[in-house]
Amino acid sequence: MTDAQETAAQTSLRTTGGAPPDDGVPADGLPIPLLEPRDGIPPVVADEDALAEVIAAFAAGTGPVAVDAERASGYRYGQRAYLVQLRREGAGTALVDPVGCPDLSGLGEALADAEWILHAATQDLPCLREIGMVPTRLFDTELAGRLAGFPRVGLGAMVEGVLGYALEKGHSAVDWSTRPLPEPWLRYAALDVELLVDLRDALEKELERQGKLEWAVQEFAAIAAAPPAPPRKDPWRRTSGMHKVRRRRQMAVVRELWTARDKIAQRRDVSPGKVLGDAAIVEAALALPANLHALTALPGFGHRMGRRQLEQWQAAVDRAKALPDSELPQPGQPVAGPPPPRAWADKDPAAAARLSAARAAVSALAEELNVPQENLITPDTVRRVCWEPPSPVTPDSVAETLGSLGARQWQIELVAPLLSAALVAGPA
Repeated sequence: MTDAQETAAQTSLRTTGGAPPDDGVPADGLPIPLLEPRDGIPPVVADEDALAEVIAAFAAGTGPVAVDAERASGYRYGQRAYLVQLRREGAGTALVDPVGCPDLSGLGEALADAEWILHAATQDLPCLREIGMVPTRLFDTELAGRLAGFPRVGLGAMVEGVLGYALEKGHSAVDWSTRPLPEPWLRYAALDVELLVDLRDALEKELERQGKLEWAVQEFAAIAAAPPAPPRKDPWRRTSGMHKVRRRRQMAVVRELWTARDKIAQRRDVSPGKVLGDAAIVEAALALPANLHALTALPGFGHRMGRRQLEQWQAAVDRAKALPDSELPQPGQPVAGPPPPRAWADKDPAAAARLSAARAAVSALAEELNVPQENLITPDTVRRVCWEPPSPVTPDSVAETLGSLGARQWQIELVAPLLSAALVAGPA
């Protein structure tokens, strides 16, 4: 196998402009299919003795460690990890089963001083944290790709565009809670970390070439330091099709059905959508069925559903119908911060003008830097500054406000002068 670093130097990163190529195909031909891990498929680590050997091997390894996790989204309740993949120089690749080894804090501690390389880190960090694996330093190859201006930042596209190899893409959405895991799935999982270290090294060079490496360093530090996300308030409001539900009594039906479904799904450890679909919940809320017969006639509550299941859903509907008006949910979610931008022109025309000017300035700078707007500065941050600008408006006061809203220093240095000008001038 050609060394991945040499491939990277010979192909996509050898560009003369300010950004990577957008076709994802190496200059010297088609990508090379990556079919087998270089060390073969390692055995799955599913007991404490085997885990102890992995911990010792990875503690003795050198350099950064590639980390990935596979979940069973759409199959199981929650977002727990069902397989953890790691690779490090001197240790090779390991596939760890968190079902057999639910506490990986010892492995996390052994890697505490190492830089962890993840792709789309914010997706995997919550499930890794649940099993005791929390990095102190990380490198996110997806975010690095965004900052470097790559048009496609999925792992397969990045490995192909940067290193010239084609990863298999067939098993990303399978049920990773399956036991035993089939060999093709394990091969896919091992290959996911096969080239992460090589990809990290090549992206670091590209970011440095573009003068963006410090931006990435600050972003990675912010991700590593971020606390766990708080529980979502009123998660039932995110039911698909909720926009059709207007009356408070109907909203109460959605809430009761969603809560009943969630308890059943958690008890059975299955995806809530496999218990009752969102569309069925909305249909019941709109119809307010009076009895079991009326409920059965609704889409999603057909003949395949047993009488006991139908009775529990009708009981949830009846509970909502029996609530006093004072206990019915209020329409809309309580909004922390500015109202939706579409309402600004009526509520505060001056703020709407500030937002228009600020968006135009941020968009122009993002295009100039070849960085997605949301990575240059989050849209929510721009809205908050425009809705309640500091007084007086100066680059320093805007910079202070941006910092209080969580913007990183590199973002503040680039955006504060633009925003301060936009807040004063309004639209052209």
